[in-house]
Amino acid sequence: MKRGIYPGSFDPVTYGHIDIAQRASEIFDELIVAVLKNKSKTALFSIDERVNILQEVFKDLPNVRVISYEGLLVDCATSTGSGVIVRGLRAVTDFDYELQLAQTNRVLSGGVDTIFLTTSLKYAYLSSSTVREVASYGGDISRFVPPLVEKLTYEKYGL
Repeated sequence: MKRGIYPGSFDPVTYGHIDIAQRASEIFDELIVAVLKNKSKTALFSIDERVNILQEVFKDLPNVRVISYEGLLVDCATSTGSGVIVRGLRAVTDFDYELQLAQTNRVLSGGVDTIFLTTSLKYAYLSSSTVREVASYGGDISRFVPPLVEKLTYEKYGL
């Protein structure tokens, strides 16, 4: 079985994330969407909320499984039997950083590879931080996130 892992904070999940996951799910027998519990950042949504949201978002993709993890991604990849890490690239500016991570992960893991999927052009500008900022001012995020995520994000900001 070919298993890939698509890691991220997904805080909140955007249409760009969903696009990458859907396309990656067509490449692998199983795609694990791994939600990072990053202790150094204050998240808008708790780890449990993000996992639940992603499970709902991907409920129609039977080969997608959502988990949470903390620590090194390569440890999570190894423990789940994922031989490939999936990363999305929005712009050339992402590449230097992502290449360093991919090379480091390969050395640390003893062989886990990384594949890069370029984000669809219609989502190339989109990031979770942009969604959070727009939402915090009551701006329209309906073009950036699914309706469930839109509703929950506004609720977080008391809107």
